[in-house]
Amino acid sequence: MYVCVCNAVTERDIAAAVCDGMTTLRQLRRDLGVTADCGRCARYAHDCLRSALAQHTDQAVATAPAFARPTLPLALEAT
Repeated sequence: MYVCVCNAVTERDIAAAVCDGMTTLRQLRRDLGVTADCGRCARYAHDCLRSALAQHTDQAVATAPAFARPTLPLALEAT
């Protein structure tokens, strides 16, 4: 679905941008032109960005090798 009609930016474009390392609406505006013209897409673009970031983070954790995941101590022993 189109997010920014003025610049023909879709949800997939935003998801791809997140996979390429973009994390802010400012970066999307700079590289994709989102919110640069009329600005009506700002709220939806921000929602799409947040959703794509959450999905990208979940995928990164799920595909990380077990040895790369941080481990936390279950309890500290009293001495």
